[in-house]
Amino acid sequence: MKSKLSLMTVVVLGLAVTAFSTHAFTGEKYAKDAKIGIAEARTIALKAFPGKITDEELEIEKGGSGLRYSFDIRHGHVTREVGVDAKTGKVLENSTEGPNPD
Repeated sequence: MKSKLSLMTVVVLGLAVTAFSTHAFTGEKYAKDAKIGIAEARTIALKAFPGKITDEELEIEKGGSGLRYSFDIRHGHVTREVGVDAKTGKVLENSTEGPNPD
């Protein structure tokens, strides 16, 4: 009984860590400097190019305020990179990455 409880505890903790890490994004250390949160930035990016977000990061990059969320969004065979200014919410980039192999 004790080993089953220990195993269950490990499984629950593993699921909790996995769930938490799916909400983490590259560049999260810059989030304190952003005025726009990741959820709002996702909404803005998906309005610019609807699809499925396959990668996301918060990065320091030239243009706009210098802090931007960058999203790779896939729709069908096309992936676009959509950049959203983390301080103003303005779309800074919406460019095709190239065809996706299936």
